[in-house]
Amino acid sequence: MTASGRTGSLLGSWPVLPAPGVPAPGTAELRWPRAAVLGLLGVLALGLVLVAVRWPEASGWAGPAVLAAASSCTAVLLLRHARSLDRPASGSWRTVALVVGLLAAGQTVAAVSGAGVNPTSAGPQDVPMLLAVPVALLGCARLVRSAAGRISSRVVLDAAVALVALAALLEVVSEQVLADTGGLPADLVTLLYPGASVLLCVVGLVTFAGVSESRRRAAGWLLASFSCLTLLNGTGALAAVRPSVGFDLLTEIAWLGMLAAGTLALAADPGRSRTAEQDASTVPLLGVVISYCAAFGVVLLLLVGRVLGRTILPVEAVAACLLLVLVLVRSLMWAADGARLTRRVLRTEAYFRTLVHGAADITIVLDHDGRITWDSGAGSHPHGWTARELEGRPLADFVHDEDRAELDAVLAAGADPDQGRGRVFRLRSRDGRWPAYETVRVVPSGPLPALPEEPAGAGCGAGLVLHLRDVDDRRQNELELERMAYTDYLTGLPNRARLMAALDSARARTTEGDSACLLLLDLDGFKAVNDIAGHDAGDLLLGAVADRLRATVRDRDLVGRLGGDEFAVVVRAGLAESTALAERILVELTGVHRAVPTPGTDPDLVFDVSCSIGVTELHPADDVPVTFRNADLALRAAKAAGKGCVRRHGETADAATVRRTRLARDLPDALSRGELRLLYQPVVGVAERRVLGLEALVRWDHPALGEVAPDEFIPLAEDDGLIVPLQRWVLERATAELAVLLEQGRDLQLGVNISARHLQSGSLVPDVSAALARAGVPARRLMLEVTESLFISEPDRGGGDLQTLHDLGCVISLDDFGRGYSTFAYLARLPVDVLKMDREFLAGIEDDERSAALVLSVIELGRRLAIDVVAEGVETPGQLAALRALGCRYLQGFLLGRPTAPADLPAVIDALDADLLDAAVPLTVGTLGATVPVGE
Repeated sequence: MTASGRTGSLLGSWPVLPAPGVPAPGTAELRWPRAAVLGLLGVLALGLVLVAVRWPEASGWAGPAVLAAASSCTAVLLLRHARSLDRPASGSWRTVALVVGLLAAGQTVAAVSGAGVNPTSAGPQDVPMLLAVPVALLGCARLVRSAAGRISSRVVLDAAVALVALAALLEVVSEQVLADTGGLPADLVTLLYPGASVLLCVVGLVTFAGVSESRRRAAGWLLASFSCLTLLNGTGALAAVRPSVGFDLLTEIAWLGMLAAGTLALAADPGRSRTAEQDASTVPLLGVVISYCAAFGVVLLLLVGRVLGRTILPVEAVAACLLLVLVLVRSLMWAADGARLTRRVLRTEAYFRTLVHGAADITIVLDHDGRITWDSGAGSHPHGWTARELEGRPLADFVHDEDRAELDAVLAAGADPDQGRGRVFRLRSRDGRWPAYETVRVVPSGPLPALPEEPAGAGCGAGLVLHLRDVDDRRQNELELERMAYTDYLTGLPNRARLMAALDSARARTTEGDSACLLLLDLDGFKAVNDIAGHDAGDLLLGAVADRLRATVRDRDLVGRLGGDEFAVVVRAGLAESTALAERILVELTGVHRAVPTPGTDPDLVFDVSCSIGVTELHPADDVPVTFRNADLALRAAKAAGKGCVRRHGETADAATVRRTRLARDLPDALSRGELRLLYQPVVGVAERRVLGLEALVRWDHPALGEVAPDEFIPLAEDDGLIVPLQRWVLERATAELAVLLEQGRDLQLGVNISARHLQSGSLVPDVSAALARAGVPARRLMLEVTESLFISEPDRGGGDLQTLHDLGCVISLDDFGRGYSTFAYLARLPVDVLKMDREFLAGIEDDERSAALVLSVIELGRRLAIDVVAEGVETPGQLAALRALGCRYLQGFLLGRPTAPADLPAVIDALDADLLDAAVPLTVGTLGATVPVGE
């Protein structure tokens, strides 16, 4: 009986892979001393060879002693390594250590008794080795249980093929050995060891196929250990019937090789639990190859033996037939697996193509040379290229020349995907367009295979996978948004942001010697357009101004709108040429502009709209805000000079210009600050010898400039669109103060001057009605004084609203008659009740017959048309006497009463000196007297 045969069967514990696990808590992970163990085993193998050659008589005890020492050291290392693992893995390796320890005990007994490594009969050394058999079988059972659910029927079939093949091979070898020796060995147990080794090889093959990919290397070393086991069991069986020093030496080396392979298996085992992310167990091709080679090798061996004259035993024939059947079944299963995998691959590819072709992004795979190997959009994307036209060509051939730097940045950032994300470049489509694409993601790919038409080795090296998104529509939208961000929506001109950027660029060019100027334009009279005709008409007027500016400036100049009625022009020229351009713009924009008809407005409205322009030159030392401030100062100087003019920065304004600029700036807040007040000047009736009416005169008490006359700030209010709220306030305040006088029993009328802009706005009738209703004053007590300019600009509109007011009971007065283009035809068809002669008529009336004749003609005209005539500006007794002699019935002037505050009116009215009117000729009471009965 051979010790090697017995010990070899017990090493079936080696296939017990430790259950997956992690290091136990609180234990340090130990590294397996692989190099030291392998080195020690190699030294022991050399020592055994030396002993067998030099001292063969000592091999009886030396060989078992060396194997016992090696096995003992291996068992100790296994126990130490098991402490660093968790419970499942630790239990498996402790079982292995127990088996190795029992084998070491058996070899120790053999060394003491001098039986050698291959004893011819049983002895006490077999006791621990026999005890190791059930332990090894228990380890195999644990292995099978741990692999349950992971070992497929195909693995079992491969194991069956290997088992039958190895059993048949063992039968052939054993039959030949027994035939040569002439009988069975003395110890029949020896024949069981080769069978056990065959079984363990099959178990090793199953283990190799059933473990996960991470532990397959350890299973491979176990399979190598089983191969050494088969070798030592075979030599042990041969040594039992034919003792030889060579067999003993081969058995010893195979023993050490078994320990070495087992050691490497332990070192390769990760000893960690398999996670869901790890690959599922698969059948390795090596297991299939081993089973197939074993099957065909046995059949071929039987056939060669038959050719050489050896008889095939029935059991061998049955084994050969069984092998052919098993191989056929395995081949059919392999074909079925191949068909199933092919269908799965085709289905997966179909899913992949559907996913890729249906995605908004395009995926392009490049090799290490930047050539296209695959394009997900080939044949289906709007770029129109087919796969044949794309594959093998450099991507740079399709990139726009201006975007090559972007592509180079993407390719250079292959190792860092974040650096390549967001790059945009244009790719040429088949129809010649250049749509824009953005890199969504750039990742490196593995080594790519070469294309069929490429030489061998062309596909070596890692490439890049580009995920591109068609952003052509988004790019167009971004450009449109950018255009909108820098364009005025109303006029289509560049807005303030674009102008600031253009000024910054022009300022930068001035450092290189170029000249540039800024023109700042502001429309005069535009606010009245919005207030009277409405904002729609104002918008249309701004559009017309923008069109004229575009047509007037040169192509290299930039015209833009700052906001409201302010425009700016950046001129690429010197100060003189820019001033000349400003003068041309002034001519183009000056004149009467007819508002485009809008719903609810009069189609015949016309407005006198002009502009003022400030010019400043750009200097490298001045930043953009300073340039704007200089142009604004020049614009203010132009407005203060009377509007409709051009001023350069640095031109000094005179005192009148400064005053006008100050008034225009402060007027909008004067009403809210309570700086405006009303004075009243009496109108005296010659026949009635008393005060018949009052004219309301507005005054502005400026906090810095003092009292401002209406002739100075009323035109500013009309130009800036403030006249309507100003006159609305005058109407409300005057009617309220008249109501107080009427409550005192005074018989008076109130005259209020009305601006043509107020009448044009269409709000005069409701404003008058509201003021009368709020104060409780009868309409006949209110006289509305209008000027002749109203009938020149809007005769139809003025006549209609005045007729409405006249029908309400208000008295209509034509103020400053004779100053402008007086047309008698208006007097015949308009509801005029009173004519107020301008004070210029009275100049020289005392000694100038022609002046007196003009006054007399107006008085006679009024008498024949039943219109009362009021002479304004009576300041001397001579003027009063002349007017009495001419028959003028109503007088107004400083001689009869100065403008008076409301609180002083009762005293002024009562203190009228009637002696001034003693020379008056008695006359019939006219409109001013008859319309208001005394004592009402």
